[in-house]
Amino acid sequence: QNSMVLSAAIFITLIGLIIYLHFVKIDQESLLVIGSLGIQVTSSYASGKESTTFIEMGQVKDVVINEAIHMQKVIYYLCILLQDPGDPQGVSEVVPLFQSSKPRLDCLIEVYKSCQEILEQRKTAPQSN
Repeated sequence: QNSMVLSAAIFITLIGLIIYLHFVKIDQESLLVIGSLGIQVTSSYASGKESTTFIEMGQVKDVVINEAIHMQKVIYYLCILLQDPGDPQGVSEVVPLFQSSKPRLDCLIEVYKSCQEILEQRKTAPQSN
């Protein structure tokens, strides 16, 4: 009787661990910004599974570094602001990036500067034609 309960507990624990590794534990996050196309966000899970999201550049209003207070600590994260189709000045959605890896502020600033350079090139490109 006790060995059956122990076997069931071990089996449930293993199943839980597999589910955690496959759906929850993100091993790596990447961001690819192509000014003429859009922004691709990829999350690689510990199991090897990858999840990719693509945002068309026409939807992107801006990329910003946002801050939040969590447990008496200020944390910084990179966000993509999506343009509201009904209101050109408005923001319809905020898409947070690098939620699992939580990079330091100096790393976020480097990524932010690169994104802003690409967004600036996109804004000035139609004027030069």
